[in-house]
Amino acid sequence: MLAQELSPPPPHWFPKLLLAIYLLEFVVLGIHPTERGTWIAENTPIFLIVVALVVLYRRGVRFSNLAYLLMSVLLFLHTIGGHYTFEKVPFAWFDNLFGFKRNMFDRVAHVTVGFYAFAIIELTDRYGTIRNRAISYLFPLCAIGTIAMTYELIEWIYADLSDPAAGSAFLGSQGDIWDAQKDMLADTSGAVIALALYWLRDTFSSRPKA
Repeated sequence: MLAQELSPPPPHWFPKLLLAIYLLEFVVLGIHPTERGTWIAENTPIFLIVVALVVLYRRGVRFSNLAYLLMSVLLFLHTIGGHYTFEKVPFAWFDNLFGFKRNMFDRVAHVTVGFYAFAIIELTDRYGTIRNRAISYLFPLCAIGTIAMTYELIEWIYADLSDPAAGSAFLGSQGDIWDAQKDMLADTSGAVIALALYWLRDTFSSRPKA
């Protein structure tokens, strides 16, 4: 069932709180990062995402609080990864818990890229741009897949053009020849999770109350 909300959510304190937390994290973790060049490369696209969300918010294009929460996870994790470089983030507790042989912080962060599928389908539902329900779910999944592929190409180009140490830190493959493919799978897996959450919210919110 298509969402019935035709107008964007009104201004709310929650996305402003998330923005304040991000800015604080950005400033604190921008002090003495492990490698300044990598910090700039990792934080630039994330900062641009934040700017875009702020501009959209001020222009009245707003998302639900749940969408903002899901989108903020990537911002927070990526900022941490930019400070340490992803392969050096203290994440041993997670790796040991699941028996991983490599630092999986970057893979977890890639999963959260897919969370943006929630905001994409929220917008397409709100403005009724896609009438077919199957396509309305397929579109954000394909969009995230395209973004995932594009980012892997950017990583490749940066790693090829920069000095070997900075390029390796930004690439974060940790010796895995299939790292790019696994990252793209993580991105799309996150999109599946986000779309499942959206379906659950859409289903239960549209049920008539007894």
